[in-house]
Amino acid sequence: MPLAVFVLGLSVFSLGTSEFMITGLLPGMAADLGVSIPDTGLLISAFAVGMVVGAPLLAIGTLRLPRRRTLLVMLGVFIAAHVVGALADGYALLFATRVVAALACAGFWAVATATTIALVPVDRRGRAMAVLVGGLTLANVAGVPAGTFLGQHAGWRAAFWAVAAVTLVAVAGVAALVPETTGDAATVRGELRLYRRGRVWLALGVIALAQAMIFAAFSYLAPLLTETDGLPEPWVPGVLALFGVGALIGITVGGRLADRRPFATLYGCLGLALAALLVLALTTDALVATAAVLVFGVAGFGANPALNVRTYQVAGDAPTLVGASTTAAFNVGNTVGPWLGGVAIEAGLGFPSVAWTGIALGVATLAALTVAAAVQRTDDREPAVV
Repeated sequence: MPLAVFVLGLSVFSLGTSEFMITGLLPGMAADLGVSIPDTGLLISAFAVGMVVGAPLLAIGTLRLPRRRTLLVMLGVFIAAHVVGALADGYALLFATRVVAALACAGFWAVATATTIALVPVDRRGRAMAVLVGGLTLANVAGVPAGTFLGQHAGWRAAFWAVAAVTLVAVAGVAALVPETTGDAATVRGELRLYRRGRVWLALGVIALAQAMIFAAFSYLAPLLTETDGLPEPWVPGVLALFGVGALIGITVGGRLADRRPFATLYGCLGLALAALLVLALTTDALVATAAVLVFGVAGFGANPALNVRTYQVAGDAPTLVGASTTAAFNVGNTVGPWLGGVAIEAGLGFPSVAWTGIALGVATLAALTVAAAVQRTDDREPAVV
């Protein structure tokens, strides 16, 4: 595996920490900003909206630009957004900085995905994408718990400053170790043909639903664990770290299986995630809930490499836009999931309702995946490889 792929994966660590750390900071941010926990949860959705809008637009806009230079510009904007966010004196400005940071993150993801795919042979794409997405896993193992711990002891603004500092390290790594490449062979018209393929839309729909399933529950894990299951608040960073450990296990195993058996990997991970969500919905025991969080991390992130590989399998020759489209699809889920979870809470259904919301989305994901498998069998005129 080229060293540059690992550098890009490590760069994603800082981006993922910022995207996910709000989960552990919700109570403190809500109190400081004078808004409700569901409103604070919308900061997660704001980031996701920026990713959804920014990924395809920036993929097209940077199609012919030098990739390393583009990566560095996006990281610079990301740092600036966090500096302003750390200094923000109100909810509206902070919300705006989350959107700007997300746009920069989306641009980075689109270019980093295309770069990663270009650096490895076709039969190594699953493992390469597992390394790239592994940056998000490391963020959950170390970045999110560290951000939560820092936020609890020094305030949520300190966590934003820390992300800006870590991103500076990422800038140095990209500048020194990622080779300069371009998308010279690609054209906007050629890339846009991607959207004429029904199988692509099915693959993207499965991604969006699967991610919504995860984030409907994950976004509100802190209040669910403390208010419903009786977990002491100082233990929240440790449980989030356990989720990250599960994610690391899942993405490692999922990356090895994705290239050979994508459908089997997806069905297995979705089934395991639904089981974990059912436990979270029904239990009031902190120890049982903690074990379910670990399993949920394994299942949720174990599916990611297969979701990416499936999209590239059906996309054809549109490497930049397919990477951006998968990023957008993941973040459609990141947007819809927290919103639906917040709606359930605001309706007075209690924090366990976010797990039930995830279960409903998981069932929808299984249905969409089954349709995608049937379409593949029809198109290929042979049984889908499961």
